[in-house]
Amino acid sequence: MANWLLKTEPDVFSIDDLAHTGKKGEPWNGIRNYQARNFLREMTPGDRVLIYHSSCAEPGIVGEGEVISDPVPDSDALNPESPYFDPKSSADNNRWSVVQIRHVKHWPAVISLKTIKTVPELESMSLLRQARLSVSPVTDAEWRCLEQL
Repeated sequence: MANWLLKTEPDVFSIDDLAHTGKKGEPWNGIRNYQARNFLREMTPGDRVLIYHSSCAEPGIVGEGEVISDPVPDSDALNPESPYFDPKSSADNNRWSVVQIRHVKHWPAVISLKTIKTVPELESMSLLRQARLSVSPVTDAEWRCLEQL
């Protein structure tokens, strides 16, 4: 089992939206960065996910999810009506992937980016080293540290 951090803009799709999808979860789509896509392709059912709200008043970790599917091609890449359409993708060569994520729980309080930056044990966290990456790995030690905050 691996741990991941997934960023989302809460005015587009929030942890509350994820919670409303129930056990069926939601495809984590629209990833259009190759490194983030490669991380998605490493995910397996049962992996733990931290949900991080970005581009908002208080960016930070707001709760947990779980990967509930293997990676599959992102069908939005082939749909010209989708904001995630990729004209360079085809049915035979879809460059993008998705996994299904379900809500596990909201955290009692947001662990803000400002707080995360002050914790020495988290200074190597991918979130801080590659701030613009929307999918990144989280070590077990980082996860435990975050839970204790």
